Amino acid sequence: MKVMKFGGTSVGTAQRMKDVSQLITKDGESKIVVLSAMSGTTNTLVEISDYLYKKNAEGANNIINRLEQKYMEHASELYATDEYRIATQKFLKEEFNYLRSFTKGLFTTFEEKIILAQGEIISTNMVTNYLKECGVKTYLLPALDFMRTDKNAEPDFRFIKENITELLEAHPGYEIYITQGFICRNAYNEVDNLLRGGSDYTACLIGAAIQSEEIQIWTDIDGMHNNDPRVVDHTEPVRQLYFEEAAELAYFGAKILHPTCIQPAQFSGVPVRLLNTMDPAAPGTIINNDIQKGTIKAVAAKDNIISIQIQSSRMLLAYGFLRKVFEIFESYKTSIDMVCTSEVGVSVTIDNKAYLKEIIADLMKYGTVTVDEDMCIICVVGDLSHANVGFESRITQALKEIPLRMISYGGSNHNISFLVKGTDKKRALQALSDTLFKN
Repeated sequence: MKVMKFGGTSVGTAQRMKDVSQLITKDGESKIVVLSAMSGTTNTLVEISDYLYKKNAEGANNIINRLEQKYMEHASELYATDEYRIATQKFLKEEFNYLRSFTKGLFTTFEEKIILAQGEIISTNMVTNYLKECGVKTYLLPALDFMRTDKNAEPDFRFIKENITELLEAHPGYEIYITQGFICRNAYNEVDNLLRGGSDYTACLIGAAIQSEEIQIWTDIDGMHNNDPRVVDHTEPVRQLYFEEAAELAYFGAKILHPTCIQPAQFSGVPVRLLNTMDPAAPGTIINNDIQKGTIKAVAAKDNIISIQIQSSRMLLAYGFLRKVFEIFESYKTSIDMVCTSEVGVSVTIDNKAYLKEIIADLMKYGTVTVDEDMCIICVVGDLSHANVGFESRITQALKEIPLRMISYGGSNHNISFLVKGTDKKRALQALSDTLFKN
């Protein structure tokens, strides 16, 4: 059984819902389909929550009314029969009355998470009803019945596996099983969400739990490209990626995936395929546990990086200096991307400046601190094992005209990273494409 995930854009209008329904039923095979909220809905639900935090019930109700009208119009366009149109409009009326009920009492993060869950609940009910109207044997599989996180807010994989298996066995013989992405319950049985990767994470957790034949992530782009198509001319889709290569690209700027969402699939050995709803015939990108030896696959860039350099003569042969430096970042819950060290200094990069002033103040106890903002990490991914002699020189030769502030190599066999000024990003990405991928 395959797992297919469609994001908010793919179900963003009544016509898109029809297109997705046709796509998931064309082969007649049984599958689980994970849907996001209709595009823009989650942002609107966040706006409603903001009004409720401010105790502005009138503002919240105005937004709720506008959103309800929008959905009623979608329902009128989506269904051909009175039976399913009226049933769905009744469901929508109940949903929006439920949202209005939150304007009359105490509002906390608990209520906010319930509100944020309604976008996926609405979209999955609408598509389920449409498929039933089309005569497709469809079952709505509520994510809140099987998707759960533990006390560390990590997916409770054993619970997920046991409960989704039980639900599927209790409802056999359906062609399509529809479920919600993003939403879950936490260890205390409260409505919550998966945060990282959202609906993609849901799809990969389900695929791993049922040992799916394949997990398909459908977006509005033809797979993962070998460079950023928004910045570089003539990029091309990468047809195959090793799981670790895909994770590196996702972490360093390839927006099509969240870096952690494919981990469940990787650990279970289930391939993930990235496909394009606008061009369903395109082959997309397959991500699996196969390594293509001797190949540089792609380039990505991560913006808004801050470089911090700590220099100290006391560091020379000093025991525990690096530990003290890293403990400062840990104390402010700020992760480090790149690290370079010398005999008298250490340079690191971060992408979160929330506690930058406090971090700098603490680091100044140990040495002279220099900070550069508006930097960019350029990441080249592929089979970059030390055995591939000359790969690193090809990459650095491509960047011969670009001032490089830091280079990180050796932490992974699949990544070499460079720190450059943000203003040099486009030149660097284009130079790498011209050297590494231009035939």
